[in-house]
Amino acid sequence: MEKALRSTAAEVLNWSAEATLAEMIADHLRRQAGQRNSEMRSWEASLPRLAQDLQDAGLEQVDMLIEYRLPETSSRADVILSGIDPQTGEDSYVVVELKQWSEAELAYNSDRIVRARGLPDEQLHPIEQVRGYCKYLAQYVEVLHDRPHAVHGVAYLHNATENSISTLRARQPDRFGRMFTGEGRDEFLRFLKSRFAPESGVATSERLLKSPIRQRPSLFALTASELRSATEYSLLDKQEIAYQRVLDQVRLSHERDQKSVVIVTGGPGSGKSLIAVTLLAELHREGKRVRHATGSQAFTESLRKFPARGSTELKGLFQYYRTFADYRKNELDVLICDEAHRIRSVSTNRFTKKEKRTDRPQVDELIAAAKVPVFLLDEYQVVRPGEVGTFKEIHSHATRAGYPVHPIELDGLFRCGGSEEYDEWVRRLLGLRVGGPTLWRGHPNFEVRVAQSPQQMRDFLRAKNDAGESARVTAGYCWPWSDPNPDGSLVDDVRIGSWSMPWNSKSDRAVNGVPSRLYWATDPAGFDQIGCVYTAQGFEYDWAGVIIGPDLVVRDGRLASVRGSNQDKAMKSKRLFDEDFDKLIRNVYKVLLTRGMRGVIIYATDPETQEFLTDLVP
Repeated sequence: MEKALRSTAAEVLNWSAEATLAEMIADHLRRQAGQRNSEMRSWEASLPRLAQDLQDAGLEQVDMLIEYRLPETSSRADVILSGIDPQTGEDSYVVVELKQWSEAELAYNSDRIVRARGLPDEQLHPIEQVRGYCKYLAQYVEVLHDRPHAVHGVAYLHNATENSISTLRARQPDRFGRMFTGEGRDEFLRFLKSRFAPESGVATSERLLKSPIRQRPSLFALTASELRSATEYSLLDKQEIAYQRVLDQVRLSHERDQKSVVIVTGGPGSGKSLIAVTLLAELHREGKRVRHATGSQAFTESLRKFPARGSTELKGLFQYYRTFADYRKNELDVLICDEAHRIRSVSTNRFTKKEKRTDRPQVDELIAAAKVPVFLLDEYQVVRPGEVGTFKEIHSHATRAGYPVHPIELDGLFRCGGSEEYDEWVRRLLGLRVGGPTLWRGHPNFEVRVAQSPQQMRDFLRAKNDAGESARVTAGYCWPWSDPNPDGSLVDDVRIGSWSMPWNSKSDRAVNGVPSRLYWATDPAGFDQIGCVYTAQGFEYDWAGVIIGPDLVVRDGRLASVRGSNQDKAMKSKRLFDEDFDKLIRNVYKVLLTRGMRGVIIYATDPETQEFLTDLVP
C-alpha cells in the first residue's frame, strides 16, 4: 500500500479540468482507511495552483507525492515533489505545505504561533510546520538519513500577499523551511528550477516510497539523550504548538510576573509525554526551576532509573504529585504534570502523617506550586476511583483562582503504527464512541489479531520477543493476586482452563530474576509475567497482548461490564456507582489495547465475546 498518491503536474491539471481531482485523492485515502473529506476544497484550490507553477517552470515531469504519510505517524505532508537536482544529478525532494490563507499574523508574544483569518484556532507557523516534516523525514527515512541536504521544505501561501503576512517574516528561513506567497510566485518558480531538472522523477519517488524506515527511539532513550544534550528530534504540528505555548508563557511569567495554566489533551500516542520530556530538558538547560511529575510510581521510577541513571540532579527532576503539597506558592518556574489523568482528589492517603492530613484538592496544590503549571492528559485514561484529572476539573480550579488557561488539543498519533483507524476501532468497540463496533479492515503499519487461545497469544508474542521486538501480555484485573511463594517464585494466578501465568511481581525489587513491579514494562524479564493497567499505563512496547477478562463481555452485539467478575479492590467500593464502574472498566481496556507500537493480539475469556472479536477481525 503506497504512502502517497503519485501524480505529475500534467495529471493533476487534467484531473482538475475534469473535476475529478478531489475524488481521486479521497479514493486513495479511502483505500488506506484514512479519508479526510474536510480537505476536498483545499485540494481543489491549492493543488492545481502548484501543478500550474510546475508546468510553467517546465517541470511537468517532476513527481508529485500527494498526501504523503510520514512514517509511523498520522501526520501527512500535503505534497512532496520528487525529481533530479539540476546541479548534481542526485535525488532531490521538496516538501510543500499548501496554505489557502489570505491573511495571517503572529500570535501575541510568539514568533512561532500564528492566527490566520477565518480559522478559529491558533496555527503553527508554516515555516515551523514544514521544517518539522523535513527533519522527521531526514531522521527516519533511511535513504534521507545520511543525505539530509537532499530535502528542502516550502510553505506556499498562494492566496497571500507580502503585506498580508508581513509579521510572519520574523521567522528566519533555512533549507528545511522557507515561505512563498502568491505575490512572490516568480521567486517560487526560480526556487523550483534550482531544485529540479526538467526530467522524470519516477525513479526518485520509488527510492523514497520503498525506503526502509529507521526505528524511533523509545521515550526513555529519547529522554536520556535530551537531558544531556539537545537532540534533533522534531515535534510535529500541534505538538510544537503546545511546546512553544509553554515556552511563551514561561517567558511572560518572568517579564510580567504573570501566572498561567496550560492544559494539553490528546489520545494515546499523541505525543504528550514526548512534549513533557522535551520541555523538561529545554527548561532545565536554561536554568529554570522545573520538575516533571506523575501519579504513577512505575512511570516515575522508570524515568529515574533509565534516563536519569548516574545523576542525582537529573533523578531529582522526576517527582510524584503528592510531593508538591509541601511546596511554597510559585516555588517553581514550571511544573510539568504528565499523565495528569492520574491526579487524585487529595494528596492525603493512609500513609500521610496525622499533622499533615488535609482536604485540599491535589490539583490546587499542583497549580499553586509553579508560575506555569502544565497538565498533559487523556480523559479516557482515568481508570480508578479517586482520579479526577479531567480538563473540566483542572480548568475550573484554575479559573476560580483567577489564572488564564491555555488549552491545546493534540490530534496526531504516534503509537499503534500511527493508525487513527485503529484508535477509532477501539473506541467504537468499547462503546467510547457512538456507532457501535465495526470490522477491522486492516492498516499497513499496524497489525490486529485475535488469538484462539491464551497459549496461541503467548507463542505469537514469544516469537516477536525472541526476534528483538518488545512484547508484553496484559489482562483485566479478573483474577486474584497472590503473595509470592516462600521461595520467592510467583503464583500462577491468571488461570484460563489448563493454561496459567503469574501476574507481575508485587515487590519493588527484583527477586530470583523476576523484575520489580516498577520495571515490568521495561525489563526484558517482564515478558514472563502478565501486567495490569497499573503497570502498563504510561508505557509502550512493540507488541501488545491483551486478555479481556469476564468483567467485560459481549451481549446482544455490545460490550457490557460485569462488576462481580472484577477483582480490583479499588473497584469494589460501595461508593462507586455501577455507571462509574462501567466507564472506568472501558477506560482500563482502552489503555491496555493502545500500548502497542506495531500490533496487538487479543483473547477474550468469555466464549461469546471471543466469537464476536473473531468475526470483527478477519
